[in-house]
Amino acid sequence: MHRFGKTLRRLAKYGIVLGGGTCILAWASIPSPQVPNVVAVDDQMNYAWSPLPTRQNMINSLKNDEFDVLVIGGGATGCGVALDAVSRGLKTGLVEKFDFSSGTSSRSTKLIHGGVRYLQKAVFGLDIEQYRMVKEALTERANLIQIAPHLAYPFPIMLPIYKLWQVPYFWSGIKAYDVLAGKQLLKPSYYLSKRKALELFPMLKREKLVGALVYYDGQHDDARMNISIAISAARMGGTITNYTEVVKLYKKTDENGKEVLCGARIKDRQTDQEFDVKAKCIINAAGPYTDNIRLMDNNEEKKICQPSQGVHIVLPDYYSPDKMGLLDPSTSDGRIIFFLPWQKHTLAGTTDSSCEITDYPTPTEKEIQFILNEVKNYLHPDVEVRRGDVLSAWCGIRPLVSDPNKKDTQSVARNHIIEVAQDHLITIAGGKWTTYRHMAEETVDKAVEICKLEHAKPCQTKGLLLDGAHGWTPTLFIRLVQDFGLESEVAQHLANTYGDKAFKIAKMSSLTGKRWPVVGKRLHEEFPYLEAEVVYAVREYACTAIDIIARRTRLAFCNANAAEEALPRIVEIMAGELKWNKARQQDELSRAKTFLRREMGLELGSGASNVPINFTKDEINVYVKRFKSLDRDNKGYISVNDLRRYFKQTGERVTEDQLHDILSEVDLNRNAQVDIGEFLQLMSALKSGAVSNSRFAKAVEMSAEKIPVDRSGGGV
Repeated sequence: MHRFGKTLRRLAKYGIVLGGGTCILAWASIPSPQVPNVVAVDDQMNYAWSPLPTRQNMINSLKNDEFDVLVIGGGATGCGVALDAVSRGLKTGLVEKFDFSSGTSSRSTKLIHGGVRYLQKAVFGLDIEQYRMVKEALTERANLIQIAPHLAYPFPIMLPIYKLWQVPYFWSGIKAYDVLAGKQLLKPSYYLSKRKALELFPMLKREKLVGALVYYDGQHDDARMNISIAISAARMGGTITNYTEVVKLYKKTDENGKEVLCGARIKDRQTDQEFDVKAKCIINAAGPYTDNIRLMDNNEEKKICQPSQGVHIVLPDYYSPDKMGLLDPSTSDGRIIFFLPWQKHTLAGTTDSSCEITDYPTPTEKEIQFILNEVKNYLHPDVEVRRGDVLSAWCGIRPLVSDPNKKDTQSVARNHIIEVAQDHLITIAGGKWTTYRHMAEETVDKAVEICKLEHAKPCQTKGLLLDGAHGWTPTLFIRLVQDFGLESEVAQHLANTYGDKAFKIAKMSSLTGKRWPVVGKRLHEEFPYLEAEVVYAVREYACTAIDIIARRTRLAFCNANAAEEALPRIVEIMAGELKWNKARQQDELSRAKTFLRREMGLELGSGASNVPINFTKDEINVYVKRFKSLDRDNKGYISVNDLRRYFKQTGERVTEDQLHDILSEVDLNRNAQVDIGEFLQLMSALKSGAVSNSRFAKAVEMSAEKIPVDRSGGGV
């Protein structure tokens, strides 16, 4: 039997490469969840490789079919509800105003966790609700890592300790976290001496360090996880659509004379066409927009959501080890900051403050500076925490469930509530990423009960593998390298993003024309994302360039400048797939650049960009003279070569990285050049106090004083 199983697994491995459905055999490599009602292996394989309908087919289904369940919202909760419903045999539709995971679900801290701080509140506050939430989250954490092993994995987080009395205090709390996980424990926590802690996290501040505790939670790519849930629902027969907005809810009188919901008016935001959808049950899973739908249903309803915004920043990889995160349990204002390696960068955050609902959540310079200052407190003085190292910054809106007896959002738990309106609108609100599946299960249970969907099966999603997991193994990337000639970094990225569907992208990849790699043209030379992924993303319902840079790849989240550089090629590829004309292509470029500036922190930078230029004529002449002192070739701009020449002449030692950082202080257009307008903008910001200091400005001032300028025939 052992030899037979080994042969089947080997055949399955090659079956995947050949593109057939024989990957069913690779199931043997994944532990089977110990649950009684999981979908049978054969059924899972049937849907795992079923073709995806086109977006137009999905729209046609919305127009023509009657649904048992219509879900509003394409975040983790909404897609989770849709997957739960369709896996029970219910005719299921889902509409999302923007793209799947375009809101809160793609802007998380990327952790799958039970909530260490909630356990602390449960114990010290004797709060049984918080205790149950942590217990539930720990169970769901283990399940999520099991059903999507290519996307989620156990991840160690270090808690540095700087006071001796904190050792037993934190140790007991972390061990309680382990005990509460029970059989679902990922890996046991452990204590590290000061020496061992510094070996694992050499960037850590050494002064007064006593030791450290390390515990395990899960980490994932949140946007891809969300999309995998949506695609899984679509493969199982669900009608899953993005860029479809609910503009009206319809009601009818039932046999008891009661007014109940029976459908919705939907707008396809890609074509502006409106149509009606019939549904027996409507579930509101709109996240931060929950109250919008509730008020659309009944304008006298009281709001139940209290939105809170959290900002994260991304720094270069050298700020953290590649396999160890850091937890700051008590920041200067009492909040928690995580400092985590993610996508070969360092993720830091988050803040937590009340906010208003907006389609375009925007990070602020104040919040970015807060995170940077907190990071400084835990890093060695040799590690200079620089504003110029912030590669991207984003803001997410958490749909917390409000408690009228509490004022600050930090004390509001991420518990979920299920509300049933008089007309049977079912609202699922609150909760957290980790518990999306359990929230969906309870929501569909309530829908079956309230809307009398008697033909529904029991919940099927515990242990139900998500798209890409069925044939994935930790060594799958090696087959991609050997069979297709992909770079190892690219192969690992594909395997750990798409799972067994990575072979489809490898087959779609273009020849490079090089000896190695054989295939796989990159979108950007610094990142492993391929041009073929854009084509594949369109087939997974990506409709805009923003969908590609923000969610189908994580380019915008990792490096906003790199995303902007990749945009023209992305738009070109999408234009070929979606038949865009020149006007649409320009519109996509413009919208994507606005997104990067507004939502990914690209317009923040030095703080000089929003300050008006206000100088007298004499002052302008002085600054123009200073500008010319560095632009010695009369090019009309200052480049990094000009700075390099200046520092060489003055004898000041400056590294290449520092040169580029100095230039980027004032390079508002991000084109590696500083023109006279950008220079005057910086000088004006310095004069107004919007910028407190600038090495670039100092270099120009010193250059004007020390370096003779020969301008025969030049001038402005």
